[in-house]
Amino acid sequence: QVQLVESGGGSVQAGGSLRLSCVASGYSFSTTYCLGWFRQAPGNQREGVAHIYIRGGSTWYADSVKGRFTISQDNAKNTLYFQMNSLKPEDTAMYYCAASRWSNRCDFGYWGQGTQVTVSS
Repeated sequence: QVQLVESGGGSVQAGGSLRLSCVASGYSFSTTYCLGWFRQAPGNQREGVAHIYIRGGSTWYADSVKGRFTISQDNAKNTLYFQMNSLKPEDTAMYYCAASRWSNRCDFGYWGQGTQVTVSS
């Protein structure tokens, strides 16, 4: 059974930093096609904020977080990270990690339960 478990969320003031982690069990990050972080604020749709493609290590960031957030992975620890710097109140949301079920395409079929990030001004 595949499980993704996020941690590292919390409450910070604007300008602060947090590092989110997502640990997988029953699943190997090294064999999948893509991993990602998504977020959902109250009243908003869930949006993708960063993806990483395992073959080659290329990344994608939403414009709203580009230059402030960094996605990375540690295959030995089967962990996905999300370093968030220069946080803004508009970054407040539930953050979810997701992973593809496939090794040859990206579908984000596996999801964690989320971790809350709250940024105060």
